[in-house]
Amino acid sequence: MSKLLHRTLNTSILGGAARYGARSYFSLPAGAPPTSPLKNSPRAWSPTPYVTETIGGGWHTYDIFSRLLKERIVCLNGAVDEDTSASIVAQLLFLEADNPEKAISLYINSPGGSVTAGLAIYDTMAYVRCPITTICIGQAASMGSLLLCGGSPGNRFCLPHSSVMIHQPSGGYSGQASDIAIHAKEILRVRNKLNKIYQRHLTKPHSLEEIEKLMERDYFMDAREALEFGIVDRILDKREAEGEEKKD
Repeated sequence: MSKLLHRTLNTSILGGAARYGARSYFSLPAGAPPTSPLKNSPRAWSPTPYVTETIGGGWHTYDIFSRLLKERIVCLNGAVDEDTSASIVAQLLFLEADNPEKAISLYINSPGGSVTAGLAIYDTMAYVRCPITTICIGQAASMGSLLLCGGSPGNRFCLPHSSVMIHQPSGGYSGQASDIAIHAKEILRVRNKLNKIYQRHLTKPHSLEEIEKLMERDYFMDAREALEFGIVDRILDKREAEGEEKKD
């Protein structure tokens, strides 16, 4: 039997779970670090749900994301930054060590973020031996869209009301003219690299010139347009039962 709990409830049960050796990781709520420039502005916060299971007469308690990890489900929620990248990479490597043949599901709801942090996740997805299923929920924008289309061929999905956005990388640099020229050359190199990654994974053929033109500005797509463009393989209306025949 399983039961959803919140951090503020049943602290005695959580303590008992610790005595039984249950493994879980804890993270601070969004907005907690004092380094945020908006640290004094009010923010909504939802407590992390916990799942407590009784197995063999003992208690096992997990935060919801650790419990999903047991089912080989990894969630990318929010901006792609160094901390998020480190967490996703660690989870992918752990699941590969656990079972290198079993698929991993990566759920994406992200506005994008750091190119280098996102490419660390992308490279790890290609590096591990496990097939990677990617599912867009909400939005997959910028680097999120690249991770979405970087899943295993035939296993890239989006839900009916999700949104996908692609665009060229952006950045800024100030300093001496020679240094600005160096950074300008680098961002053009990164743009060309990202365009080639999209071209490699899109299910529909596109030339680099076509991709570069579409990514010149923010290019938003709904689920159907993302399917026609070739970022995803299918649109999922609902989860299929095991053994159910796939339908387009």
